[in-house]
Order: sequence, then C-alpha cells, then structure tokens
Amino acid sequence: MISFLIAIVKIIILLGFLILIHEAGHFLVAKLCKVKVNEFAIGFGPVIWKKQGKETKYSIRLIPLRWFC
Repeated sequence: MISFLIAIVKIIILLGFLILIHEAGHFLVAKLCKVKVNEFAIGFGPVIWKKQGKETKYSIRLIPLRWFC
C-alpha cells in the first residue's frame, strides 16, 4: 500500500515538472515577443504566496495540479 502511495506522489511530481517546462516555454516566448504576461501561477485555487514583478504577478496556489501564464 505504501509503495502505491509513493508511486502516486512520484507521478504527480513528474507531471508537475513537465507542466512547468511547458508553461515556462509559453512564458519565455511571450516575454521574448514583448507580450504582456499578467500572471504566472503554479496551481489553482486560493493564493498561498504571491509576488508582483514589474508587469507580471507570480503566485503559488493551493492545489498544484495546473500551471498557467
């Protein structure tokens, strides 16, 4: 049972990392093309942490299953 839970956690971490790379690509291309990015966030739901950059708000949300910019 414990090995099953560890496997699920590993899958969630791996998917999170892959989504991070994907969304970071969108973010970097937008910045290179001088497109304004309002927010770059990890997860969805209530905000746990946020920081306002020059034009982009960076945030970490409660449920880390979706990333967006």
